[in-house]
Amino acid sequence: MQTVLRISNVTKRFGPLVANDSISLDLNAGEVVALLGENGAGKTTLMNILFGHYVADEGSVEAFGRQLPPGDPRAALEAGIGMVHQHFTLADNMTVLENIVLGTRSAWSWRLDRAGARTRIRQLSQDFGLVVEPDRAVSALSVGERQRVEILKALFRDAKILILDEPTAVLSPLEAQALFKTLKMLVARGLSIIFISHKLHEVMAVSDRVVVLRGGKLAGARATSGATRQDLAALMVGQEVVAPTVAPVSRGPEVLALHDVSTARGGGGALHQVSMALHGGVITGLAGVSGNGQAALAALLAGTDKPVSGAIRIGGETVSDWSPRKALEKGIARIPEDRHAVGSIADMSVMENVIAERYGSKRFSRSGLMNWAAARSFAEELIRDYDVKCPSPNARIRLLSGGNMQKLILGRALDPDPVIILANQPTRGLDVGAVAYVHNRLLEARARGAAILLISEDLDEILALSDEVRVMFKGRLSSASARGERTMQQLGELMAGHGLEAAADAA
Repeated sequence: MQTVLRISNVTKRFGPLVANDSISLDLNAGEVVALLGENGAGKTTLMNILFGHYVADEGSVEAFGRQLPPGDPRAALEAGIGMVHQHFTLADNMTVLENIVLGTRSAWSWRLDRAGARTRIRQLSQDFGLVVEPDRAVSALSVGERQRVEILKALFRDAKILILDEPTAVLSPLEAQALFKTLKMLVARGLSIIFISHKLHEVMAVSDRVVVLRGGKLAGARATSGATRQDLAALMVGQEVVAPTVAPVSRGPEVLALHDVSTARGGGGALHQVSMALHGGVITGLAGVSGNGQAALAALLAGTDKPVSGAIRIGGETVSDWSPRKALEKGIARIPEDRHAVGSIADMSVMENVIAERYGSKRFSRSGLMNWAAARSFAEELIRDYDVKCPSPNARIRLLSGGNMQKLILGRALDPDPVIILANQPTRGLDVGAVAYVHNRLLEARARGAAILLISEDLDEILALSDEVRVMFKGRLSSASARGERTMQQLGELMAGHGLEAAADAA
């Protein structure tokens, strides 16, 4: 088979940290190679070197037999390499066509051949099953449609090598199935794909080979046909990964209830007459495609948004003057959806971040003065108890890997024992080892009697942990189903809006 991409002995250092240690990787024509690794294993660094965003200290990258000049992203694009990022890079105020052609013509060109571009986009859409209207505004597209635009952007530039970074992170099961069908069509037409994912069942379904990085080094490679999910997980983390056991527990009393709550949150994400209850010792899983009201529900429970109608009851009492401070006083702990933008302040230290939501408490403040000794002791306790790889409590939190940052946020939320835990995408972007760790901690809190609302776009996570499952679509909530009552297919259909209105009316 023809080798279309060759990464040879690439090493990249950031001071004393060796992010990539003599890594070599080949990709053949018409092949799908899955790239696996823990958070901080070096996957992103390797891809940044491939695209010219970073310059390797040692080693080289060849595409179609020609060595790519280091530090030159345009050279990678011209060589036929395209990438679809996990977080889409689209301009909402522009059309599909404008987003796709952006950057493909010279700055000196004063006229855009819209008719020609439109014809080509429609042909590519038809050839690869990526149905999207070129003249629609990106702001009006669903998440799945936006991903199609990202793939079309690469194909429009004649990409022959496509790199997909966590491509199903924000897709419903039905959209993920459509994506896999598209990938098969791309490969059948000769494209080569590097598939970066933390979801082992997807890796097993779409790849020909699996390459695993661990600690910046190449841990191993396997033909997918001869590998198992357990083997790959062990190769990623260096030991066997045991999935947590969800033991049955007694249903506790109601600790929080929403009664016909609506919010004014804009952008199509408002809540519409939502009613639900959370009980002690119960994990309530909330599934749904991003943008259907989950963020509004999370903001409401965290106190950063208020209802325009309906009522919130906690401990049997209707609450008023709802605010973040009131939510904390009522024992609501939150694991926010975005650990970087909302869960932490990048240039503050680990110590400052772990007390950020309770700096005014008696534990860390006396007579208006911060008790930094107590704050440092608490940070050291979390670093030890949650096995956080961190140089010191004074280190800037932005220097930590995603998994270690999430462990700190988890520890901050679970200490002291909260009454209600709002876990919003708690394992997004985490490797299989970190996922198992977070899941075990949530189950321990459940066993202590905490009521947990688990908001996740990962149906495997919802089905594995939840005692009851609900689905949200366009701000409406389905009825609750007990563990195992609805199949993944049925939940996927609800996530796409099929039959949810009837289910919501029955709630």
